[in-house]
Amino acid sequence: MSDLRIGIVGVGAMGADHAERIVRRISGARLVAVSDPDTARAEELAVRLSGGGPAGGSAAAGAGAAGGAVRVIGDPLELVGAREVDAVILASPGFAHAEQLFACLEHGKPVLCEKPLTMDAASSLQVVEAEHKLGKPLIQVGFMRRFDPEYAALKQLLDSGELGRPLLLHNVHRNKANGPGFRSEMIVRDSMVHEVDVARWLFGSEISRITVHAPKPTGAVPDGVLDPQFAVFELANGAMADVEVFVNFQVGYEVRCEAVAERGSATIGLGSGVVTRAAGHWGGAVPEDFRVRFDLAYDIEVQRWIDAVGRGEIDGPSAWDGYAAAAVCEAGIASLNSGQPVAVDLADRRTVLG
Repeated sequence: MSDLRIGIVGVGAMGADHAERIVRRISGARLVAVSDPDTARAEELAVRLSGGGPAGGSAAAGAGAAGGAVRVIGDPLELVGAREVDAVILASPGFAHAEQLFACLEHGKPVLCEKPLTMDAASSLQVVEAEHKLGKPLIQVGFMRRFDPEYAALKQLLDSGELGRPLLLHNVHRNKANGPGFRSEMIVRDSMVHEVDVARWLFGSEISRITVHAPKPTGAVPDGVLDPQFAVFELANGAMADVEVFVNFQVGYEVRCEAVAERGSATIGLGSGVVTRAAGHWGGAVPEDFRVRFDLAYDIEVQRWIDAVGRGEIDGPSAWDGYAAAAVCEAGIASLNSGQPVAVDLADRRTVLG
């Protein structure tokens, strides 16, 4: 089979990282087109990844042998519909996802969509329903923690039953810093959403209720921003999970998770690499950001997505997973605003998907 021809919409930090990944580290695929509102940024990336070749040009320019030019397409919907693009990675802002996802479905293009699926539960459910009508899964959601070797090992351990029934899940999610435009609700929708998916996946159950608390915020954020936040998830199977999300931690990027079961517990994210002991101290490095901590997870995620597309499948979180996470986060934002527990309004999966 020929290489899968990939177009990327949005080449900020995440999209540019995926572009480098496709060109440098992934087999069975090549980058043929990028789109971004910042045309200069897209042009610079395209030239660099084309080996200095032209960044604009015709569709034919991006359809040659491996190492050919990467085409810059101004309109993201034009990229989705381009004949030389076989599959799409959406790394655009969440508010643009719904329109772009519907375009992918209309053109029958497999798509790896970074979270969130969409900005609200209603439009996410519309995406699920539209995909279901096609009779073929085309959407995979970028919850990459499922592909991290530590998370995958924890999932395997819990599923084995060795520790008995899982009861509790404790999560910590800390970023070094975020910009002043990162508002309180974005902490729920763009950061906490990862723990929403992790809890659902590890425990194999939907979240039925969420409560989000906020202490007096750190002095590192503007007035009105609630950071950190602490959430409690109640799952339909009786398990519970909690998460501390602190996106202006000042130290570095830290993600860890402890599952507590009937006959034991297991913890991941304690740090890898060399831990030193010297001069009365011990310690190691704290990753600068998510791309360092989950670099391998992203590689595995994208490679498995590309391999699955070649089989006409997806191999990871589905549109339903994206919808379920959106529904939980919507309830989480309501809880953050009210200070009260909020039930998750989730459609019946059997009714929607048959």
